[in-house]
Amino acid sequence: MALPMLKSATACADFGRTVQPYFSQLNDLPQQIYQSATDLQALKAIYLNTNPLVSAFAFSLLIVPIFLVISEINRNYSQVDRVWSILPTVYNLHYVAYAHAKDLPTQRLNSLAIISVIWSMRLTFNYWRKGGYQVGSEDYRWEILRKYINPPLFFIFNVVFISLAQSILLFSVTMPTYILLLSSPVVKADIPDIIFSQVILGAIFLAFTADQQQWDFQNAKKSYQDSAKLPAGTAFTARDLDRGFLTKGLWAFSRHPNFLAEQSTWVTLYAWSCYLTQSYYNWSGLGAVSYLILFQASTWFTEKVTAGKYPEYRTYRERVGMFVPSLTGGGVGDMNEEGERKTK
Repeated sequence: MALPMLKSATACADFGRTVQPYFSQLNDLPQQIYQSATDLQALKAIYLNTNPLVSAFAFSLLIVPIFLVISEINRNYSQVDRVWSILPTVYNLHYVAYAHAKDLPTQRLNSLAIISVIWSMRLTFNYWRKGGYQVGSEDYRWEILRKYINPPLFFIFNVVFISLAQSILLFSVTMPTYILLLSSPVVKADIPDIIFSQVILGAIFLAFTADQQQWDFQNAKKSYQDSAKLPAGTAFTARDLDRGFLTKGLWAFSRHPNFLAEQSTWVTLYAWSCYLTQSYYNWSGLGAVSYLILFQASTWFTEKVTAGKYPEYRTYRERVGMFVPSLTGGGVGDMNEEGERKTK
C-alpha cells in the first residue's frame, strides 16, 4: 500500500502511521527505477506504488549532485536559487497529480495547485527581472562568504548546506500538502479551505506589491545616480534616493515586507494542515520552522551588509520591525530629520 488507510482527521497527522511505515521504500526506489528505466508502464506502476512523500523526498535528494557539480564547475553557487521559485510548486503539483491518479477527492488540492503556480509566477518573474537567470549571475552573499571561508571548508558548506539542505528545505515546506492529500477522503472541502486559500493569495499579493515598490525605487535610484536628476514622474525625493534604501510604502512598516509575505505563505499552508487534522501542531511543521530559521539567518546577514553600505540603515533598523511592524520603534517618521541628527 502506497497510502495508509485512515478513518479520522487526526490520524492524517500521525507520523507513525503516515510516514514511518514507508521509510523502506526509499531504499528500494533507486534499484526499482534502474531496472525499469526503459519501461514507461513499469515506471508508472512504481510511481503509483510508492508513497508520494517518499518519492518527493527521493527527488529532492536526486537533484543534489546536479546542484553540487554545476556549482563547482562554474564556481557559481546560485544553482538552487535559480529553482527556488519552481521546486515547491513541482512538489505540490506532484501531490495533486498523485491524488488524481488514485481517484482521491481533489477540490482542495486543485485550489492549492493554482495558488502554488501563482506563487511561482510571482517569484520567478521577480528573480528574472533582477537578472537572476543571466549567465554568471550569483547571489552577492555567496561571494562575500567565500572571502571569509577557505576553499576546502566552503566546498563542505556547499555540499551540506547550499546543495543538500536547501534542496531538502524546498521539499519540506510542501510536506503539509501531503497531509492535505491524506485528509481529502476524510475531511470534505468547506469554507475554511477557501479562507486559507485567500490568506495565501493575500500573502502572494503582498509580496508582489513589496517587490514592485522595491523595483521602482531601485530603478529610480539608478537613473538618479546616472544622470544626477530625478526621474520624471518619480514618487521619490532626492533625499530618498541619496539615502540608498527604501523607506516608503510597505517598507515604512516592515524592513522586509516581501520576506514577511513569503514566510506567511508556508506558515499558512502548515496551519491549513493543522486545521484539517484538528491539531495544534504536527510533524509537517518542520519545513515551515526550518524556513523561518533560514530567513532569520539570511536576513541578519543581509542587513549586516546593508548597514555597512548605508549609515542611516541603523536608524531605520531601530525604528522599523524586521518583518512584523514594530509597536515601540516609532516608525519611519521623518528619516530626513533623523539622519541629520545622526550626522551632527
